[in-house]
Amino acid sequence: MVDWDAGQYLKFEDERTRPSLDLLKRVPLDTPASCVDLGCGPGNSTELIARRYPAARIIGLDTSPDMLAKAKARLPGLRFEEADIAQWQTSERFDLIFANAVLQWLPGHSALLKRLVSLLADGGCLAVQMPNNLNEPSHRLMAQVAQDGPWAETLSAAATARERIGSFEDYYNWLRQAGCSVDLWQTTYVHPLDGAASIVEWFKSTGLKPYIDPLSPEERSDFLRRYEAVVAEAYPVQSDGKVLLRFPRLFFVAQRR
Repeated sequence: MVDWDAGQYLKFEDERTRPSLDLLKRVPLDTPASCVDLGCGPGNSTELIARRYPAARIIGLDTSPDMLAKAKARLPGLRFEEADIAQWQTSERFDLIFANAVLQWLPGHSALLKRLVSLLADGGCLAVQMPNNLNEPSHRLMAQVAQDGPWAETLSAAATARERIGSFEDYYNWLRQAGCSVDLWQTTYVHPLDGAASIVEWFKSTGLKPYIDPLSPEERSDFLRRYEAVVAEAYPVQSDGKVLLRFPRLFFVAQRR
């Protein structure tokens, strides 16, 4: 995929930051010395960590130069690095590894979680939130438009760009086997948005990227037009003119014993 667009992502900053806040509230650490924010994006989640743990040494990692530029401008006193979580290696051990809306892009979660837990200090926490919305109309319709259009061959692999995450039982057992206690839950957020066009704008910076990034500007415009039309049918307008975007998210906080 092409680079992430921090400006597009931040159009819905309040809604996107709320899961990070909910996740951080469940972290049972008082004074961690070291924290890393995996997939830190434009720094909105990193800022929450810094506010709660002002004495901690905090690092933000992301693959996107644009996201990192926004994060550095937002939090100039913190350290941010360009890194691919799938390949990330470090000899350091962290008290908190925070991963908000990033691990769903990575395969092999059983091995991935075992590796991340191995980077925790004793008593440290791995705190993770992942969108669990591939069965929602928003995402089923992306795949449908991809299959039905003239770009079907080009986009044949787009639906597999994001990992289909496991069950509650999968994550519970993987984390227990890695030597952790596990706090696991799911929340469905309901976001009132200004019509189908706003749903399209929301996903242009995330879920739609595997579908629209490979297309020419003309194809991208046509794809988004068709997608908006089917989204408008799937998300009825409410009495106040809003549409309600359902957004399930899976959370867990695993503490290394």
